[in-house]
Amino acid sequence: MKITTIGLGYIGLPTSVLFATHGHEVRGVDANPAVVETLNQGYIHIEEEGLQKLYSQALQSGSFEASLTPSESDAFIIAVPTPNKDDEHKSCDLSYVVSAVESILPYIQKGNLIIVESTIGPRTTEDVVQPILEAAGFTIGEDLFLAHCPERVLPGNIAHELVHNPRIIGGVTTNCTEAAKAMYGTVVQGELIEATASEAELSKLMENTYRDVNIALANELAKIGLDLEINALKVIEMANRHPRVNLHSPGPGVGGHCLAIDPYFVAAASPKFSPLIQTARKINTSMPQFIVETTSKLMASAPNNKVTVFGLTYKGNIDDTRESPAKEISEMLQFAGYDVTEYDPHVEYANIEIEAACQDSSLILVLTDHSEFKTIPASATQVMRQAQILDTKAIVKQHEGELFNLGNMYEQIRKIPQEM
Repeated sequence: MKITTIGLGYIGLPTSVLFATHGHEVRGVDANPAVVETLNQGYIHIEEEGLQKLYSQALQSGSFEASLTPSESDAFIIAVPTPNKDDEHKSCDLSYVVSAVESILPYIQKGNLIIVESTIGPRTTEDVVQPILEAAGFTIGEDLFLAHCPERVLPGNIAHELVHNPRIIGGVTTNCTEAAKAMYGTVVQGELIEATASEAELSKLMENTYRDVNIALANELAKIGLDLEINALKVIEMANRHPRVNLHSPGPGVGGHCLAIDPYFVAAASPKFSPLIQTARKINTSMPQFIVETTSKLMASAPNNKVTVFGLTYKGNIDDTRESPAKEISEMLQFAGYDVTEYDPHVEYANIEIEAACQDSSLILVLTDHSEFKTIPASATQVMRQAQILDTKAIVKQHEGELFNLGNMYEQIRKIPQEM
């Protein structure tokens, strides 16, 4: 098939490469000229394990090209961002999706397949995208096929999961579902799950909402543990030995373009019946402030006010800082008057020498679970004014100095005289 993908970000590019390395001819379209230029020079612009190698294979076979404009194709994949709107419920901003659909209208022909992979609010495919295509003269399910097929991948392992994970195929009609299944069946080895478009939309949102709510419970437990001086991480470890309990881990907050965004789309679509989802969002968005307050307690008697932040991305071993609570915490600490040095080997501007980052610092604040942070070398802690580490991700295994986490941090805080 000849496929055009609109949007070459963290999902659109891997998806394009996947199809290009499975016998399809793919044109990847992005509005950013720098992205198109970088790709056409042979390099990917995102950090993703194994993707550069696959991309090089696609280029060598002549099956992929990057462009600023679409072209006539058998299928079109929409993989553009869907941020929150600046409204009461932080609903789904569909402006990029609508713009992408409108951009392909001049190139659509009868028999084409349109896939929306972007994460969208419930009923978007049928209530927003379908009318645009019908207004252009097409009959959905007869001479044009439309489906929502959400991505379900873990950043850092996308190349593998795009192939092996089950894939939801949400067609507007049965014919649409069958057309989409036929295309994804050429690359996906996991189960192809048939659904309506609306079912597919809500299923994707609820997958991430489930995790957000679970993390909120763990974060609330961390706060309770600090208040009651009980090790919350030990409590979670023991509770999870029950065969039907799976408490997630607490942390500095929830980030990225999925967990921190998607629950709002559900709540906005049905605000009256989503109080639990809304409360979970409030708990998780409160965590950066909680970490800043905890840092202030640990720094109450520090020899200076320098803090070294370890990690700026929203999760480990990637370069994605979208909706990152780590960045928010760093900015909040700076606003509060702390001298903050940022260190992240996956973020270009913060990829400095670890010793320089820790020089004269009174606290290392670990906010991201990069593999590099499992061991903090002695050369880093030896140059600190006070060798103290608050590990909010429970990632550090080897270190020198005092190490605390979201379970046992109360032990250190109660030793430090606090200002009344």
